[in-house]
Amino acid sequence: MNSFSSVQHFNNLFNEYYDRFIRFAWGYVKEKQVAEDFVSEAFTTYWENKEDLLPDTKPHAYILSIIKNKCINYLQHLQVRQRAEKEINAHAEWLLSTRINTLQACDPDFIFSDEIQKIVESTLNKLPQKTRQVFILNRYQGLSYKDIANQMDLSTKAIEFHMSKALAQLRFSLKDFIHLLLFLFYFQ
Repeated sequence: MNSFSSVQHFNNLFNEYYDRFIRFAWGYVKEKQVAEDFVSEAFTTYWENKEDLLPDTKPHAYILSIIKNKCINYLQHLQVRQRAEKEINAHAEWLLSTRINTLQACDPDFIFSDEIQKIVESTLNKLPQKTRQVFILNRYQGLSYKDIANQMDLSTKAIEFHMSKALAQLRFSLKDFIHLLLFLFYFQ
């Protein structure tokens, strides 16, 4: 086929099938611009590869196969995205539900009960002196890590270490009082 007749054949093919192929793709992807892009890309791919195709290849079937595969890839991508969004929403819903349940289970009288205070005091008394002092300055006196570091002549990293150590021990001691843990330690 000479160059002119090849171009003419392509133009005829384009004119006859372009709108049909757009309707086909649009029926699946539900976005006209995406459908138009897929069809244009498919025609371009056909034009670029027409010399390498087998003689019995039907151009319209070849182009439609490209469009079909592009639509499948697009829809599979949407499916993966929707699954991820669903999982994120489910996790967010679980977190919200947990916060609601924890708050509903919270008993302020119990949190400030003598029993809890004794557990906290006992745990703090078992801590090394610096760790206990850092915890008290931060949680009871409201000093920042930086202020504590300056006052105790330690680095901020050292203060973080002591606080982590104190909180870990308190979490262990209060493991049976989960709602209390959230109240005392969730917002560090």
